[in-house]
Amino acid sequence: MKNYFKPAVFLLSLWPLCIITYQLFYNKLGPEPVDRIINHFGEWTLIFILLTLSMTPLRKITKSLEWIKFRRMLGLFAFFYASIHMLSYVGLDYRFDFEPLIDDVFKKKFVFIGFSAWLLLIPLAITSSDKMARHLKQNWKKLHSLIYVISIFGVLHFIWLSKTIFFKPLIFLIILIILLLFRINFSKFSSKI
Repeated sequence: MKNYFKPAVFLLSLWPLCIITYQLFYNKLGPEPVDRIINHFGEWTLIFILLTLSMTPLRKITKSLEWIKFRRMLGLFAFFYASIHMLSYVGLDYRFDFEPLIDDVFKKKFVFIGFSAWLLLIPLAITSSDKMARHLKQNWKKLHSLIYVISIFGVLHFIWLSKTIFFKPLIFLIILIILLLFRINFSKFSSKI
């Protein structure tokens, strides 16, 4: 893939931010603007997590290592949108009133698991550079395998949040299962049979 693909993917990754900026500027956020902003960035966080996970299957399918070049950038965008999602929830919904927020974290399972997923993303973002990968050596891979736990937490967060509409969360769940199945080495199982 050509060198200009990376900047193109970077610019495309800013699209969710552009959508909300446009809707905010033109007063098109709907009757519940706070919910719209929080849900928008939450969904895009999941999309970027799944895009990050899809780079390895795409490498296997196409037999091209080029896909892996986008993985770090997509992962950092997942953290970026997760942080906006979190800040929107804390700032717009709770007005930075931490007492009821902490209460919700421990009482509502969808808040707890969403907050846990965001916390787990922090060390991945901090250690995403080549320098950190060299420094951590084999531990880097172990640490970054947390993305599987984070993705499961993210989908569960969406499922538990959606009290009546299950179609979107179900789509995310199906995509996640397919992406995780790509990581299973079925040849090991077949050789044991």
